[in-house]
Amino acid sequence: MSRIVIIGNGIAGITAARHIRKDSDHEIIVISSESKYFFSRTALMYIYMGHMKFEHTQPYEDWFWRKNKIELVQGHVTKILPNNNQLELQSGDIIKYDKLILALGSKPRPMPIDGTQLAGVQSLYSKQDLELMEDNTTEVKEAVVIGGGLIGVEMAEMLHSRGVHVTMVVRENNFWNIVLPEEESFMVTRHIISRGIDLKLGRTVEKIAGKNRVEQVVLDDGSIIPCQFLGITIGVVPNISVLQDSGIEVNRGILVDEYLQTSHKDIYAIGDNAELRNPPAGRRALEPVWYAGRMMGEAVANNICNKARVYEPGIWFNSAKFFDLEYQTYGTVPNAPQEGLESFYWEDQKSERAIRLVHNTEKVLVGMNSLGLRLSHEVCEAWIREGKTLDYALAHLDQVNFDPELYRKFEKDVYASKTR
Repeated sequence: MSRIVIIGNGIAGITAARHIRKDSDHEIIVISSESKYFFSRTALMYIYMGHMKFEHTQPYEDWFWRKNKIELVQGHVTKILPNNNQLELQSGDIIKYDKLILALGSKPRPMPIDGTQLAGVQSLYSKQDLELMEDNTTEVKEAVVIGGGLIGVEMAEMLHSRGVHVTMVVRENNFWNIVLPEEESFMVTRHIISRGIDLKLGRTVEKIAGKNRVEQVVLDDGSIIPCQFLGITIGVVPNISVLQDSGIEVNRGILVDEYLQTSHKDIYAIGDNAELRNPPAGRRALEPVWYAGRMMGEAVANNICNKARVYEPGIWFNSAKFFDLEYQTYGTVPNAPQEGLESFYWEDQKSERAIRLVHNTEKVLVGMNSLGLRLSHEVCEAWIREGKTLDYALAHLDQVNFDPELYRKFEKDVYASKTR
């Protein structure tokens, strides 16, 4: 029996712990300085909006960990010593390990501009960030959110739910058009504006001003926006500062092979901080998304339990929500025209619904987008994996529709637009 230590109790680390326990009697220790118990990070916004309490974000009861013999340690790791197979905690405690799994997650990307140290300026990622935001937004009337990503939209919705006037400053000319094709980007842009958000597109913040607390920001066109709160949501980076002087090889993240092993044979990395040395075709070396972390957790558990398993992320998938507009994407959906790929696109502007089917020159499906529709993950993945054609997909849209009962169906409208 070995001692397995996991740093990080997010989806990657906890998935690894659960699957190791299913297949072995190894001693398992999970260390986290953020919280003692695993919680759903994507649900943090709903706590602020009053829809949930923090305990509602915890998928497992407190007794689950004792029953499954998973020891939880709330503490901060300050040093990793691979040559001694041990960790040092901020408390001074030393923890030995036989196998170590690094599931350190991400941290907000810093903004290289003066004024970020002012009160009322912050990012949003951790439980502690949420608590700080609660304190920082008391009696705030005007807020600015910098960044056009998914966390930025969440923060804007959170603030808007409390009656705060929100201005979003986005450097792109349309919302998230570095990811979304033009039509989908236009739809999301319209949707955000329709919800009362003042969207400043094609703009950047040049200056953050205030005495002790943020009072205003100055944009690159010279315009001034007053605010008592400033959210910085310009992306995340791997949280790897603790690896300094450890000898573990890093680039942007912790470099791992196809078995998720680092440059040290007894140490693995998974989740947001893991950077694949040789990512599969069509996939990125770093993929800080929930489902990739879960899949990495399962794969590394197999490798720890001597069931050698190459990490195979499969077909790309992601989902999000822009206020009331749900989004799903599968496979390859480029944000701009790409040689050898074409797409069928249908949009219902009145009901804010859209679907895109991307195919190659042989009409074989390679990717799908949807807005305002719920698609079956299983069916979408199978169609792309099995090489279904565009015509097949259009003729069988009822199979992919996962909208709740009584929702207005979209299949006939889509097919009618194709046959016009």
